[in-house]
Amino acid sequence: MLNQLKVLRAQRDWNQQDLADRLGVSRQSVNAIETGRYDPSLPLAFRIAEIFALPIEAIFSPSPKE
Repeated sequence: MLNQLKVLRAQRDWNQQDLADRLGVSRQSVNAIETGRYDPSLPLAFRIAEIFALPIEAIFSPSPKE
C-alpha cells in the first residue's frame, strides 16, 4: 500500500513523534507505515484521515501490481 503520510506530515512541519503522539501510537509505527513495512488497521487509517481532514483514499492507495 502506498501512502502520502510523509508528505502530509512535512506540510505541517511535524516530525514522526508529533504524528505518533496525535495518533496514540509509537514513532516506530509511524515510520513503518510511511515506509510501507506496515499497513495500518482500519481504525488507525480513519484516525490518520481525521487528523489530516482528508478522505482515506487521499492518503492511502493500493500498490501498483508488479
